[in-house]
Parts: sequence; structure tokens; C-alpha cells
Amino acid sequence: MTEREITGPVDLCREDGSLDPDAVGWARRPLHRTNLRRRLGRGWGRTKRWEYWGVVSDKYVVGVQVSALDYAAVHGLYVLERASGREWREDATVPLGRGVGLHDHAAEGRVAVTSGPIRVVADQQRDRTTLTAHSPSIDLDLVLDRPPAQESMSVVVPWSSSRFQYTLKDLALTARGSLVLDGVRRTLGPDAYAVLDHGRGVWPYKATWNWGAGSGPGGTAVQLGGRWTDGTGSTENALLVDGVVHKIGHDLVWTYDRRDWSRPWRVEGDGVDATLTPFHVRTASTELGVLGSHTHQAFGTWSGSATADDGTTLDLAGLVGWAEEARNRW
Repeated sequence: MTEREITGPVDLCREDGSLDPDAVGWARRPLHRTNLRRRLGRGWGRTKRWEYWGVVSDKYVVGVQVSALDYAAVHGLYVLERASGREWREDATVPLGRGVGLHDHAAEGRVAVTSGPIRVVADQQRDRTTLTAHSPSIDLDLVLDRPPAQESMSVVVPWSSSRFQYTLKDLALTARGSLVLDGVRRTLGPDAYAVLDHGRGVWPYKATWNWGAGSGPGGTAVQLGGRWTDGTGSTENALLVDGVVHKIGHDLVWTYDRRDWSRPWRVEGDGVDATLTPFHVRTASTELGVLGSHTHQAFGTWSGSATADDGTTLDLAGLVGWAEEARNRW
């Protein structure tokens, strides 16, 4: 299925807060203004806003999450030392989302967490993000760069006029910087790549998704999703080849062993035959009354191939990243 490509600026929402039909489609750069209407009353609690940065190098895996869910802010820091398998993690839930600042335009502006045990500041420009984070056991100071002409992939997923999601995936960013773990300074290591997952939307209470990403040198990456987009006419599937996005506009089938998350993950569909072989699995679980989240994220190396709607084919061998299943009540 060929999705509509958006080529000019557009608002996500109408004046009444419903989805603007003109916003439905995908874009190669941030063109949507996510003018969500966050009001008390009917629909309050359904607005979800987040930034997630995932970084993979030959030495470390790093995750930084900042999110606001109307009734709470949920933040997280995660570091994996690949050689030893040791993990550092800090998580924080702040009632009513106090002390979190998120902007309405992807990849530009400041993201800040100023209350609670986790502090984060991300200054985002179109081609560079400086990302700092502090917690009792983890300090990060990173710079994420994008080649000036490199494209991103954004898409609006319409469940209905009142439930919808805008997501932007910025792939194959180069990453450098330092980590301080339990007071010991370490460098991120060479050949580090980052992915930004920027999300703004109005969600149903229960949601399950799959997400996979892998990056390599020269503006090469794969972005795959599933379940939450199925049947909507929109997908978050795409290839990045030499810095150019090539869209995959059909739903994919994910196969993995929920009894053993460390076994290979398969993603298949028309022109897509991809396998992620994990080297580590991160498990995260939160239960706070009405709020619940269960995530299994397998970090690993991709193999196989994928062909986009325009016929562009990418050999996925050697791309490093992750595949995940997330189940949420939020």
C-alpha cells in the first residue's frame, strides 16, 4: 500500500483537538506541529508525549526516556556494558508530570526534566543534539550529530478522529561523549549510533507494539514496527540508504519466542525478511495501579534484507540495534 507523503507544514490537530485528516501521512523531515489540546475533563489522561534516545556502540548501550502522560511523568536512564553484561538503570515516576518540559516540534527545541531523582536536558537543533542526564548512579554527556542532508521518517497513525499518534524516527545519528557510572568515567567508544523516537498523540488506555531499529555507517539504517499500526493504513516501516528515506507501506509479521526473548526475532512481509540475533535482553516492568508497562527489548545485530516500495533494497547484515515488545496500560 502506498502511503501519502506530506511535503509541507501541517498541524496535527483541529481546533477542537481532533485529528486533522490533512496530517495523516508520512514525511522525510519534521513537518507536523503537534498542537495537542491538553485539557481537564473528557479525554484527559489520554495525551502521551515522549522522547526516547537509544545509543549503541561496541562498548555500551544507552537509553534515555523522557515522557509525560497527563497524570504522570515517567523517565528512565539505562546503560549496558556489553563486555560484562552489567546494567545500570534509574527510573522515576513523577505525579502529574511536574518538572518536565517538552516542545511541539520534533528535533528542535529543549527537552528538560527538572524534578525527581533523574535530571535530563536535551538541546535539539536540526543537525545536532547535546544530551546530558544525571541520576544517583548514572551521568551522561553526549553529542548526537546528523549529516545536514540526512532525512528522518515521521508518520501519523490514525486509530480514529479522537485517538491518533505522531511519531518521528531519526536514525543513524552519530554519537560521542562520556558516561560516569558509579563515579567512574568512561567513553562511549567508536562507531556509536543513536536513534531518536519522538512521539506525540492521544492514545487508548491499552496498547501493545513492536519496534525494531538498526543503524550502520554512511547514513544506513532500518526502522520496523508492528501491531499498534496494523490495519490503520499507516506504518512506521522504512529504510535509510545513503541518508535518504525509502518507505515500506505495508504491515509486517513479527515472530519471536516469548518464553525465551534471547532467541532470534523475525520480521517478515512483502520484500522484508529480517532477523535480529540478540546479544542482551533488557526487561522493564512497572505496576502503579492504573499505570502498567512491560517491555522486553533485545539488543543485537540484524541480518537479512528489506525492499522498500520504490524497489530500493538494503542488505541488513551488520546493522546494530534492537527489537522490542512493549505492553502498556497508560
